[in-house]
Amino acid sequence: MSQIHQAANDLSANSQEMVAVPTTPNSTTSKRESPLAHLPGWLRRPIGKASELSTVQRIIKQRQIHTICEEGRCPNRGECYAQKTASFLLMGPVCTRACAFCQVDKGHAPMPLDEDEPRKVAEAVNLLGLRYVVLTSVARDDLPDQGAGWFAKTIATIRKVNPDTEIEVLTPDFWGGQGGETSQRQRIATVVQEVPACYNHNIETVRRLQAPVRRGAKYDRSLRVLQIVKELNPAIPTKSGLMLGHGETEAEVIEAMRDLRSIHCDRLTLGQYMRPSLAHRPVEEYWTPEAFDRLGDIAREMGFSHVRSGPLVRSSYHAGEESL
Repeated sequence: MSQIHQAANDLSANSQEMVAVPTTPNSTTSKRESPLAHLPGWLRRPIGKASELSTVQRIIKQRQIHTICEEGRCPNRGECYAQKTASFLLMGPVCTRACAFCQVDKGHAPMPLDEDEPRKVAEAVNLLGLRYVVLTSVARDDLPDQGAGWFAKTIATIRKVNPDTEIEVLTPDFWGGQGGETSQRQRIATVVQEVPACYNHNIETVRRLQAPVRRGAKYDRSLRVLQIVKELNPAIPTKSGLMLGHGETEAEVIEAMRDLRSIHCDRLTLGQYMRPSLAHRPVEEYWTPEAFDRLGDIAREMGFSHVRSGPLVRSSYHAGEESL
């Protein structure tokens, strides 16, 4: 997916503040040392009430469904659960791509679709009393429609059981198989026809770093996803996000924001990439809260209607508030 999931040394010339903290350990540091040991204080936070976490985890486990909150070890999941918001991971926990930053499982054959998954998700939404739901998925390049029909089916099933729950989607790029952009457009249209509360697709990082960070994805292809949504239904808000800390510069982040606004993307999330394990891409820099605040201000000045910018921000952070 996606979901889910993020060296600013070369800053713009007029910046006067240090916005990033180098993470390179001493050469004598053991390779077994946990990445957590290098986290600055602003990235440490309590996980939330154990009772709220256990309730969600129990319901999810009993139904053998998945949330990106748990699969991606989101640092905000306790807060989101308390606000009656959750992000469900559709079509199994195994991705057909191998992005260098992502916690989601990959590297082997994806699971067959569980024909009962839409009903199970709708039931979980009802039992948890969720007011706002985000549906995301792993990339399923093995499926003829890349999973677009599964998104549509799950949205429709949730609405039958929970007519007042708003549903946002965070989709892959739906690029794969035959047909090129024509097939991609048809797949996006399948989801757009269900009129989600928001259509999110993350560009994840700046143009220069797409290849090493997002294997199998392309910057312009992702921009095209959001552009197609607006062509099909201009009334649906679109959203995208970047994870900072892969070696991008502030100027490159601003360029990416401009690219998103040029295709009328409405909403933006900016967060800090945190390395899930030593097997994943290392963090190049930790951007400070002040740097995120400044980028958030720039984004608002560009015309984004909703902006979430902070070290712990993730794609679905406070997503329900944006619908108010």
